[in-house]
Amino acid sequence: MNIPNVFYRKNRILLKELTKTDFKLRYQGSVLGYLWALLRPLMMFAILYVVFAKLLRFGGDIPHYPVYLLAGTTLWSFFTECTSQGIQAMLMRGELIRKISFPKYIVVASTTFTALINLGINLVVVVIFALLNGVTPSLSWLLVPVFVLELYLLALGISFLFGAINVKYRDIASIWDVLIQALFYAVPIIYPITMVASTSQIAAKILLLNPVAQIIQDVRYNLITPETITTWNYLNNPIVMVVPILIVIGVLIAGAAYFRKKSKFFAEEV
Repeated sequence: MNIPNVFYRKNRILLKELTKTDFKLRYQGSVLGYLWALLRPLMMFAILYVVFAKLLRFGGDIPHYPVYLLAGTTLWSFFTECTSQGIQAMLMRGELIRKISFPKYIVVASTTFTALINLGINLVVVVIFALLNGVTPSLSWLLVPVFVLELYLLALGISFLFGAINVKYRDIASIWDVLIQALFYAVPIIYPITMVASTSQIAAKILLLNPVAQIIQDVRYNLITPETITTWNYLNNPIVMVVPILIVIGVLIAGAAYFRKKSKFFAEEV
């Protein structure tokens, strides 16, 4: 019997079961149940669209702006859910961690997988909405999963890093909730990046170095309209262009390393 394969199989089964349980518990007792996975980002989109597109007249120069906005809010909702739930994962599964010996990263991974399932459902809605809005399908749509993976890895790295810190210092989750609200306005979701670029090109370039902004703009570029400003077509320096990807890699490596270092003490601290 190959012992490493046995452990791998057990960990895979545990990850699958924890993901299923987390997905069910998240909507348990709710009247609408799993529909909230769809309704939450759609309601957020509807509010932002009425306020910023209809009242403040944002996005008038952007083709298919409603789809543009929906894609941004959907990806942002995923990033928020993934990190917020991931940071709290170790504390929410404290009883399990104290009773059973298993790789602790599975707890964080299962929580983030649940957010990934929700995103998959919501992206189907985005695609349908895009088709109804007149967006022409193209081969560039196949690149969207690549950027979704990049966003997931960033969220996973943040979840590992702050989740490990949050086990000992329980204020981290609350601090992250405040930071995520501030970050929302530092990413071109409700406002087009062209609005920033018209005022300050330097500010626009700095915003596009944010991995979340880079990813959202790339998804919009490949899914909706090639007129979208992205990190790759707006920054001229090839070295600077890869900064967002380097940030994602750095956060993931640092988060995973710190989580692994502290995981041996989790059973005593949760």
